[in-house]
Amino acid sequence: MIINTGMRTDIPAFYSRWLLNRIKEGYVYVRNPYYRHQVTKYSLDPKIVDCLAFCTKNPHPLIPHLKELAKYNQFWFVTITPYGKDIEPNVPDKREVINDFKKLSEYLGKNAVALRYDPILINKEFDVSKHIKSFAKLLRELKGYTEDCTISFIDMYEKVKRNAPGLRPPTVKEQIALAEAFAKIGKENNIVIHACCENAALKKYGLDITGCMSQEIIEKAISKKINAPRNNSQRMACNCLMGNDIGAYNACMHLCKYCYANSNPGLVKENIKKHNPNSPFLIGEIEADDNITEAKQQSWIDTQMSLFS
Repeated sequence: MIINTGMRTDIPAFYSRWLLNRIKEGYVYVRNPYYRHQVTKYSLDPKIVDCLAFCTKNPHPLIPHLKELAKYNQFWFVTITPYGKDIEPNVPDKREVINDFKKLSEYLGKNAVALRYDPILINKEFDVSKHIKSFAKLLRELKGYTEDCTISFIDMYEKVKRNAPGLRPPTVKEQIALAEAFAKIGKENNIVIHACCENAALKKYGLDITGCMSQEIIEKAISKKINAPRNNSQRMACNCLMGNDIGAYNACMHLCKYCYANSNPGLVKENIKKHNPNSPFLIGEIEADDNITEAKQQSWIDTQMSLFS
C-alpha cells in the first residue's frame, strides 16, 4: 500500500522531524477531516508500505535524512512554479528547490522524482506566453533529472476566491495553447507531460491523461510490479494511486494564495501552535472521545512478477 504525505499539507517542508519520529515509532494516527474523533492508526512498517509518497514545494529539510528513509521505496513530487512571494509567500527561492530536486534525482533515480508545475493561473503578471517561457526554461534545467511532469489549472474553490482575488483559470482557448506548447517542450526535453484531472480532450494536443501517480508511474519509481486495488483514487476523474494521506488540512505554512487545503491563514497559525513533533498526530494530541481504528494494510507488491521480466 501507499502512504502519502502531501495531499493535505507539506510534511517534508515543515514537519520533517515529526515524520522521522513517527518512522522510528512505526505508526501514525490520522484524524478523519470531517469526523474529528474518528482516528485511523497506520503502520509505517516498510514491509507493508510499498511506497512512501511525497508532494512538496521544499524537500530540503529531508535531504540530509535520505539514508534514514532508504528502507522505503519512495516517489517524490516536487512542485516548482514561476510565481513570486505575492502568490507563494513562504516558498523558498526556486533556485534552491531546483538544486534539491537534482539531489533527490541523483540519490533515488530520475524515475522516483517528478515535477509538478501547478496550478497554472492567469493574472496581470502571468499570461500564456509567460507561462510557456517559464516552463521551457524550467524543463531545460531539469532535463535528465526526471521523465515526468504534471500540470493542472487552478480550481476556483470558494476559499481560493476569498484568498486570491485577481487570479483566474486559463480559458479553454488558453488551455489548448498551453497544452500544445507544453507537450512540445516536454518532447524536446524527454519529459512526459501529464494533465491532472483536466479535460480529456487535451489528449489530442499532446498531453498524457492516464494519471500523474498512476500504477505505471509508481511501478517505474519502485522498480516492482504491484497489484493495487481498483478505485483507490481520491477523485472520480483521477486514475491515480494516491494511497492514504497522513497529513492534516489547514496546516501548511507556505500560505499560497491558491491553496485548496488551507481555509485561512489564521486557522493555520492556530493549528501550528498545536503541533508536537513527538505526538502520534500531526496536529494535536489524543482526545477523550477519540475512537482509534487500525487500518487494514497489506503489501500490493507482486512477488511473482518482476517489472523487467
